[in-house]
Amino acid sequence: MRALCPHSRHNRLNCQTLNKLLEFIRSTYVVLLFVVIEALALHYYANSSPYTQARLLAQSTRVAGGVHGLFSGVKHFFGLGRENRQLMARVAELESELAAWRRTASPLPADSTQVVIGERQFRMTPATVVSNSINKLRNFIVFDRGRRDGVERDMAVLSSTGAMVGYVVEVSERYAVAISILNTAFRASGKVRGDTYSGSILWEGTDARTVTMTELAKYARIEPGDTVVSTGFSQYFPADIPIGTVVRADLNEAQTAYTVQVRLMAHMSGLGPVILVKNNDLPEVRSLLESERVEELKNRP
Repeated sequence: MRALCPHSRHNRLNCQTLNKLLEFIRSTYVVLLFVVIEALALHYYANSSPYTQARLLAQSTRVAGGVHGLFSGVKHFFGLGRENRQLMARVAELESELAAWRRTASPLPADSTQVVIGERQFRMTPATVVSNSINKLRNFIVFDRGRRDGVERDMAVLSSTGAMVGYVVEVSERYAVAISILNTAFRASGKVRGDTYSGSILWEGTDARTVTMTELAKYARIEPGDTVVSTGFSQYFPADIPIGTVVRADLNEAQTAYTVQVRLMAHMSGLGPVILVKNNDLPEVRSLLESERVEELKNRP
């Protein structure tokens, strides 16, 4: 070894490097030889016939496609938030159009093919829940939309599927707070879909999955499984907003009205995207109700 490695420092370093390389090759030459032979075999196999070329091309394409799909899936995952916001904005827009259609579609002769659409009564705004509680008697919901986004007090709050959730009670520049349907101070009017009799929707502070509809006339047609919807009498909610399904209906002691247990359609413990609904006619309606003539009639003995 000393004969192969001269005494100069530079030559000794070169010699040691060469010895290490030779030692590495000697310890791994079997694997290296196998890899070389395998590569040659694959090369000859790939060029042996058009069939094998096509087969290998298909396999390589499949592998490349799988890798591409993996990276595409990761990219799509991180873009889900943006896509969800876009979808909610589109849902809000379509809900606005549907509300306008229901309100202003004019009945026309049977041979007519036109429908007249008037001004929209309701405007929809998508939002995302940033804070929500269900385990208190007075529960509230906070959203990531505020005054700068056109959010105002008394806007109805619907789940992403269009079910009743609550209504806005306070607004800042960037955020809004709504009273939840799971709040003992919450009130709304409801009815069984397809029926005309209505009752009052409230929460008794016990089960976060159910609310109660009280004062429903005994003449109402009601069965377990029926859908309960908003009446449209409320100043906050449009008509026919789903609230829940009937679990049980019991007549009161006087046999004059039903007390109905309603299972909520909105999953209150898992709220994410929501829709805020503004009633554009609300200021005009309130102005009429607060007019001097109405107040005079209210106070008349």
